[in-house]
Amino acid sequence: MTTPYAELHCLSNFTFLRGASHPEELVQQAADLGYRALALTDECSLAGVVCAHRAIKEENLPLKLIIGSEFHHDSGLYVVLVTGRAAYAELSTFITQCRRQAEKGHYTFDPAKLISLQHCLLLWLPAEQCMLPQLALLIRHFQQRLWLLGERTLDEFDVHHYIDIARWAEIFDLPVVAASNVHMHHPSRHSLQDCLTAIRMNQPVHQIKHRLYANAERHLRSLKKLSHLYPEHWLQESIIIAEKCTFNLDEISYLYPTDSVPDGLCAREYLKDLVEKGEAIRFPDGTPQSIQQIIDKELRLIAQKKYEHYFVTLYDIVQFARSKNIMCQGRGSAANSVVCYCLFLTEVNPQEVQLLFERFISEERHEPPDIDIDFESQRREEVIQYIYQKYGRERAALAATVIRYRPRSALRDVAKALGVSTAEQDRIVARYAGRYHGSEWMDHVYPDTDQSPLTQRLRSLTQDILGFPRHLSQHVGGFVIAEGCLHELVPVENASMKERTVIQWDKDDLETLGLMKVDILGLGMMTAIRRSLNHLGMQISDIPREDPATYKMLQKADSVGVFQVESRAQMNMLPRLKPACYYDLVVQVSIVRPGPIHGDMVHPYLKRRNGQEAADYPLPELRPILERTHGVPLFQEQVIAFAMVAADFTASEADQLRRSMASWRKKGHMHRLQNRLRENMLKNGFSEAYIERIQRQLEGFGEYGFPESHAASFALLVYLTAWLKCHHPGVFLAALLNSQPMGFYSPAQLINDARHHQVVVHPVDVNHSHWDHEALPDGSVRLGLRLVKGMNQDAALRLINARPDTGYKTISDCTQASLLNRKEREALASSGAFGALSEHRYHARWQAAEPQNISYQPDLLAPLAMPDEWTLDAPNEVDNLLEDYQSLGVTLGRHPMEVLREQGLLGNSVTAEGLKQLKHGDESYISGIVTCRQRPGTSAGVTFITLEDETGCSNIVVWLATAKRQLDTLIHARLLQVYGKVEQDPESGITHMIAYRLLDLSGSLERLKVQSHDFH
Repeated sequence: MTTPYAELHCLSNFTFLRGASHPEELVQQAADLGYRALALTDECSLAGVVCAHRAIKEENLPLKLIIGSEFHHDSGLYVVLVTGRAAYAELSTFITQCRRQAEKGHYTFDPAKLISLQHCLLLWLPAEQCMLPQLALLIRHFQQRLWLLGERTLDEFDVHHYIDIARWAEIFDLPVVAASNVHMHHPSRHSLQDCLTAIRMNQPVHQIKHRLYANAERHLRSLKKLSHLYPEHWLQESIIIAEKCTFNLDEISYLYPTDSVPDGLCAREYLKDLVEKGEAIRFPDGTPQSIQQIIDKELRLIAQKKYEHYFVTLYDIVQFARSKNIMCQGRGSAANSVVCYCLFLTEVNPQEVQLLFERFISEERHEPPDIDIDFESQRREEVIQYIYQKYGRERAALAATVIRYRPRSALRDVAKALGVSTAEQDRIVARYAGRYHGSEWMDHVYPDTDQSPLTQRLRSLTQDILGFPRHLSQHVGGFVIAEGCLHELVPVENASMKERTVIQWDKDDLETLGLMKVDILGLGMMTAIRRSLNHLGMQISDIPREDPATYKMLQKADSVGVFQVESRAQMNMLPRLKPACYYDLVVQVSIVRPGPIHGDMVHPYLKRRNGQEAADYPLPELRPILERTHGVPLFQEQVIAFAMVAADFTASEADQLRRSMASWRKKGHMHRLQNRLRENMLKNGFSEAYIERIQRQLEGFGEYGFPESHAASFALLVYLTAWLKCHHPGVFLAALLNSQPMGFYSPAQLINDARHHQVVVHPVDVNHSHWDHEALPDGSVRLGLRLVKGMNQDAALRLINARPDTGYKTISDCTQASLLNRKEREALASSGAFGALSEHRYHARWQAAEPQNISYQPDLLAPLAMPDEWTLDAPNEVDNLLEDYQSLGVTLGRHPMEVLREQGLLGNSVTAEGLKQLKHGDESYISGIVTCRQRPGTSAGVTFITLEDETGCSNIVVWLATAKRQLDTLIHARLLQVYGKVEQDPESGITHMIAYRLLDLSGSLERLKVQSHDFH
């Protein structure tokens, strides 16, 4: 009979680039082997403990999880274990202190500081040279809480270490506990652990043999093997220690911050008062009875769940933003709440969409609400600093995002670790061109025909490392705020950005443990909207609702720059859906998503909308749920309501069904709730055919399906931006350019589109341009100095502030008055910004390089001044075009394609406009600059390319067979000629070309830098 055992020293892959197994794999394997307990002891980290905790609960594993952490020092290896809640707070605080004293990704550790741990247990593997002085300190402080680590890894030093530990234990009367220094759940991960070590050390495996583990013994070993390796009393000590460790992560009690409730007021009454005041503004003619009933129901549930402080905290943050004229709007499931609408957290009118509060907060779902609030990106920092100032860094920090290995990073890092040359790494990564389904991409990168040992090893290790965490990053805006010290709940460390601190848990961990996360997100389009409205002197309420001209523009797919509907897929849908009202935009935002497409909902919806097919409602009770989408469930809220009516689910069960849908595809089996849905629908009289169709549609949501409330929030911004583009295109263009980087299109594409809409765009000019791009009273736009590569805002402001009312007369006047350095002068000259002050840009560049007659030391290496008799030839049109792209990224001259066409370099290619004049089935050539490549996850390997020429854009469809045959051209071409067949949709008027052959003409644009948005 084997001795019971608990593994007390185990690393997961959250000890980045060392641990070779996921926490879930470790706890599952430990349970399968019959371990009593497993201590997860990642290095100076608790980042993986919630994953392990969640796996044990979800799989109902008969295993105790012990929380701990290891620390390395010249004096040895230290493993700290948590006994109870007080010990957990100590360790979390200790890790925070170690991390906060070092830059991101590192920590400082002084064993003397361990004396602050009054309740934790300590396991120590001493380094020989530091044994005696260190031991005296540890024995004096820890007394009965100290053990020596006895770890046998069967390498060349194993017997020596074993003898030393046994001798020290006898001399100092210290207990020894058996442990395995686990790095992997199974010995098969040994090669991956070697690979991770090579990646960590930034050297190939073959050069670091001396740093690799000699064998695979650092895995979870069988009880039988352990009993042969260790004395029985060493194994028994592991159980004694495990019994002392009673802490469970469920014991963490989180209190919402109370700062935002005025002294002397009850949070419940204060929240109710805020809602009532908001009602008076939102519903000036009185709150409809149906809406009031929803508000009362929501407030009761909020009180029952004790979420009042959460809502008041969000209200305070939003009120701060509004007081500073920072545009903001909540989205996501929170827009299902009328309370959020009355608190001005969201903007979706409950009278315009069907709200389902259970999608936001459920009586039976024990997790905190999740409210995402978008703030204009250029001013979000003000909101972040307000939170830090109000709550302090002791109580507020950003949530983490776990950066995991995805195909591109996995391919490169593994190849580098195995000694593959940089050039070959580039070729390997280039073969991964976008999104393939399942393992298709691996077959494409490493074909089965290549059976070489290196290729097989590359393939195997790349597959193993996919999904592994590589490091922690900061969440895009998820704040965690606590009533007490946050570091007693979770370790806090420095972020890479200054003035940022990040906890070691991500959003899933926070949800598991019920910690509040406030999402303070940045949205560039909100900056553009606010800039536009400020320029026009308007408020959002001044924009007319349901403007026919705006919808007419969208129906023609004239949507470059319009929020959420500017991608090629959205543009293709717009003429088919023909949005004519706000709710149509809600559908438009949602329908071009993997969920509806995979669930085969798009075509049925469009046919029913256009009267080509009748909507069916097997039960009269389903009509109110599905009528607005013609019987097709497009939104998550409809899934929940459908399950409640058609299959007698409770609201909580229906929401669990929605959550489980993702696993139907991922795990490849029927979920118990899916089985129950089918059985109950059969019992309620639904046909097999209807049930199959519904289940197929619901499976689509496993890929991605929008909540209606989220789509409704985004649709508001779609309409605002479409109205601005339709009625004030110049103002909108300037706002978009000033809000970069954002959106789907480059500044050059936005400018070209505006010029097609008769917006006059003036060049950068030192006598007229400001830092920002400027919309002028006549509707035109003056480009700003921010567009000039090599110019910074400080230099631009010096130039602007020194500019006389009558303007600069010479380049020398300008550069001396504004104290521009040589780099800044030459940047302006190359951009053409001195155009009015010199004959041409070559002349301007020569003058800009001359020494300046000012007080500081002249540039001794600068060229001599040009004698009067010297002249420089003016650049021709092509030279100017190239200079424009290199210095500004855009040209206001003729389009490059027009120039190339005039030079006869495009053969008999038709233009984008000419393509529309061809007939369905015609075959032709077309050429253009590649501005976008997309391989959506729904496209079955199809690549969509957008080509731009002087007349507009054309859509190219490249089927998988053609893509494989001409992959290099498909991936790398910047100027592409396509021969193919024209396809036209008579219903929508959409024209595209099916590509047969691709020809790379990029040589004609060698020096022309054109941006392409690839593989979104």
